Amino acid sequence: MLTDAMVLINVLASIGLIVLVLLHSGKGGGLSDMLGGSLGSVASGSTAVEKNLDRITIVCLTLFAFTTIIIALRWS
Repeated sequence: MLTDAMVLINVLASIGLIVLVLLHSGKGGGLSDMLGGSLGSVASGSTAVEKNLDRITIVCLTLFAFTTIIIALRWS
């Protein structure tokens, strides 16, 4: 039962990670420019939206990594 919950958390974290990475702005700008505005990122380096997006992505990545390790150890 614990493994089923871990697999569900892992799948949700992976989907969230895909969405969050796609929201990040690349070299030519991205979807985060629509949310934070491109003028603010040019003037100040990075906007609060981009900083929060980075933090959420790191949390989601950590959750994904830990659940992947737990699942791998349970099944071995």
